[in-house]
Amino acid sequence: MPSSSVSHPKCNILVLGAGNFGSCLADHLGDSDHNVCMWSRSAELVKTFNETHQNPECLQDHVFPDNIKAIGPELPSADVIKGMDVLLFAIPTEGVRETLTALRPHLDEGHLPLLIFVNKGIEIATRSLTLEIIADTCGPQIAKVATFISGPSFAKEIVRRQPTSVSVASMSEPHAERASEVFHQPWFRCYTGGDPVGIELAGALKNVYAIATGVSEGLGFENNTRAMLITRCLSEMTRIGAAYGASPLTFLSLAGVGDLFLTCSSPTSRNYTVGYRLGKGEQLDDIIRSLGSVAEGVTTTKALRKVVDELGVDAPIATAVYGILYEGKNLQETVQGLMSLPPLRELDLPEQAGGPVKRLMQKLALS
Repeated sequence: MPSSSVSHPKCNILVLGAGNFGSCLADHLGDSDHNVCMWSRSAELVKTFNETHQNPECLQDHVFPDNIKAIGPELPSADVIKGMDVLLFAIPTEGVRETLTALRPHLDEGHLPLLIFVNKGIEIATRSLTLEIIADTCGPQIAKVATFISGPSFAKEIVRRQPTSVSVASMSEPHAERASEVFHQPWFRCYTGGDPVGIELAGALKNVYAIATGVSEGLGFENNTRAMLITRCLSEMTRIGAAYGASPLTFLSLAGVGDLFLTCSSPTSRNYTVGYRLGKGEQLDDIIRSLGSVAEGVTTTKALRKVVDELGVDAPIATAVYGILYEGKNLQETVQGLMSLPPLRELDLPEQAGGPVKRLMQKLALS
């Protein structure tokens, strides 16, 4: 790949989260000549990173650019936030509400940094997407300009500068375009859109379906089954998204089918790995304990079950994953149950849609 970068104004960027994805995006942004701070809750990680420019917990063999500094374990101060042009949130969804609540007093709406979120999940207790969490903690005006990035983007390949493309969405088109400009490089293309709800749902749901395809592989099923399963997962997540109120077209995007295909077809995916090891007979608690990083599909499955029940939408694959993870359902019997369902219309969207989005729009003071 070409080593020259696309010239954009240099930004001061704070990346909240030093896991695989936060670290690889910090690396990408630092290599794009931005000034980057990466926050971690681990004092040892902060110390080691600043001494060696390597992350001791993930991407251990990679040397990061000199213009990246680690900070923490305390949350960034008001002075640090004030000096930032961009806040990039790369923390698990279950931690977003707490983090935003703590940071809200430091956010000046008159001089608000660009807020970008790359987490993929649904909050279990509230069934909220991140957009709604932002509205709850920071208010509708901040939520309406928040930006979301999602797509087929494994961390190890990003740091090797392999060609990667993502979807960038916000309710504010200028903010989506700004986020795209911050990230866009010859090795990292960005495509903007206006459906953050669909982007969020696609990013969260594909993790659940990656567990399903991992189970299939672990049980020894091959190419026919994989192709069938990924296609039916796409149909199911599109149906759920349309019932929620997202655009069905969003699920044909990089954040939709692109990320679904990647996550469902590679052992690099943590969620696929969880499913694969379940298919091989391991217990979920043992898998989670030894995984070494978060597999958001495990928690998202629990939240998605509540969403599916609320929407009244048919989602047999997601329901089957829930049964395997949380009800101890037998894997072979679950497969037989799915394959024994009666013939169905292949492509089908709900006649009525949009209940959750309508509530969210009311919360954002939008019609």
